Amino acid sequence: MLDRITRMISRLRAWIRLRSALRGVAVFRATLSARHYIAAEDKWIDKGIICTRVVTDEFVELLVDELQASAPAHTRFFDFKFHDSGTGVGAEAAGDTALGTPTGEARDTGTQVEGASANIYKTVATHTYAGTFAVTEHGLFSAASAPDELMDRSVFAAINVVSGDKIEFTYELTCGSGG
Repeated sequence: MLDRITRMISRLRAWIRLRSALRGVAVFRATLSARHYIAAEDKWIDKGIICTRVVTDEFVELLVDELQASAPAHTRFFDFKFHDSGTGVGAEAAGDTALGTPTGEARDTGTQVEGASANIYKTVATHTYAGTFAVTEHGLFSAASAPDELMDRSVFAAINVVSGDKIEFTYELTCGSGG
């Protein structure tokens, strides 16, 4: 019992040191870019970076679970490649676990590669829309459908699509090191 309490105190002290060391340091930086294909005009429009915001608590908690596990605790940890989009306009928050208003169309499976440097995770997916939407949000998930975890939800100015139009989403997560 005493050994268990000692380990708990040791972990708590380590967590406090880590928290103090990271105060004010941007450990994760998320970037979402988009390209819009307008089928009627047969042309792509580069929207550039459309959001640089919120990595979710759910993802960070999953990351911590994986780091402290002697074996993979969550089989979907390596599967954050499923892109979904929606029409929700509510502010994004670290506590998000889903899109505000998904389009209801199937999620797309994105690539999983290194970005411009070894500390950038990059996934790219293109969705061809079957309906008319004012797309205002994007989410990166661990599975094609529930149950799943949301890594990041991004909210941005509407990209209006009709049937046959496409949006290519590029999500990059930069993991900083040092101080």
